[in-house]
Amino acid sequence: MIRENKLYDELQVGDTASLKRVCTANDLYVFAHASGNLNPLHLPNDEHDNLEAVAPSMWIGALFSSVLGNILPGPGTLYRAQTLSFLDRAHVGDELNIEVTVKEKKPDNIVLLDTRVTGRGGDRIAEGMAEVLAPVRKVRIEDTDMPELLVQQHQHFDKLLDRAEALEPLITAVAAPEEENSLGGAMLAAKHGIITPILIGNRAAIEAAARAEGEDLTGIEIIETENHGMAAAKAVELAHTGQAGAVMKGHMHTSDLLAHVVKKDGGLRTGRRLSHVFVMDVPGLDHMLIVSDAAVNIMPDLEAKVDITQNAIDMALSLGVEQPKVGVLSAIETVNPKIQSTLDAAALSKMADRGQIRGGIVDGPLAMDNAMDVEAAKTKGITSLVAGRAEVLIVPNLESGNMLAKELAFVAHAEAAGVALGASVPIILTSRSDGEKARLASCAIAALYRDWRIKGGQ
Repeated sequence: MIRENKLYDELQVGDTASLKRVCTANDLYVFAHASGNLNPLHLPNDEHDNLEAVAPSMWIGALFSSVLGNILPGPGTLYRAQTLSFLDRAHVGDELNIEVTVKEKKPDNIVLLDTRVTGRGGDRIAEGMAEVLAPVRKVRIEDTDMPELLVQQHQHFDKLLDRAEALEPLITAVAAPEEENSLGGAMLAAKHGIITPILIGNRAAIEAAARAEGEDLTGIEIIETENHGMAAAKAVELAHTGQAGAVMKGHMHTSDLLAHVVKKDGGLRTGRRLSHVFVMDVPGLDHMLIVSDAAVNIMPDLEAKVDITQNAIDMALSLGVEQPKVGVLSAIETVNPKIQSTLDAAALSKMADRGQIRGGIVDGPLAMDNAMDVEAAKTKGITSLVAGRAEVLIVPNLESGNMLAKELAFVAHAEAAGVALGASVPIILTSRSDGEKARLASCAIAALYRDWRIKGGQ
């Protein structure tokens, strides 16, 4: 659309222009960054329903410039003054009408305009008078899309936490929570009612970590062990005997814990291979993204990838995805006998068609672009229920999966929750670099998965 401004001589008293704008949560976050106004009434969060978040009055006032600068008088207009009266409040979700009307033309190119914003039911929210300098030369501009702003929110995880907090706390054996981060993650999940932790390890180190974190361990069961190996063995024993419904890694190497998980006698083996699942909340993506396997299976063969894929589908189902769309990744989207990952991907896709992998729609090989972007898939002529819409990504090997997950976390600012599946209980694997929300989300997805299994999930 081409917009043309109006010069001083072209303006008539009574000329009117308007725009409509829906107030969004992102508008409030962006305004908070720009203004520095961190009033919690203006910041949608867990304590204030987004539909009731109050738009800052000065954000409302700023909307007048959109009409003045774009339509009337249009491009080239400069503000001289603005009076404002705020008569009501706008909220996230409200559609606002911003209107300006020429009231008076004064000497020296000065124009006065009535300004008003109306909202729910036509009620006036703000009104005032703008004094502007009309444009001095004719300008025609084409409407262009502004670059999108990435607002770093993790609303998908917020919903998972709400669901997990509604469940009975998951009794969780925490192996060696002997420093602040590992203990803090377990205690934070306990405060949210997601888990009931049993702390296993060196009591003195656990209590020292609690003092450093300001945590009160009153009422928390602590089981003393001599070393990390014994802590891992005890945590697995509690799960093996049904005294715990999950195992959580504390301040120890993942391999030391998993060695006890997969041991033949007294371990947590099932008929399925153990694999790691990252559940990622990526800002700007309208659904959660699952990446597997990025932490356990180094160079999985086809048989291992069947279990990796099934574990990832099961996780998606437990999180409420009705029929997960699974993209099996490779460097290219065509089958090439020289690239083993393309052969594996094609086999996994056909196995899903034959019911050997259940619960999801599996397609591959897909490259990352046409797995995630519909236009990229169309450009390459790929017609698929998965291409461009993948909710689960199965990677060729641990290296590629680990790099993908960390790129999403550190470049795209995703939060990543991680568990290992394929054992008789979920294994919560957190990293020292995880933030609070990631630690909470890891416990939440373990609780939701465990609940799904108990209620009949395969």
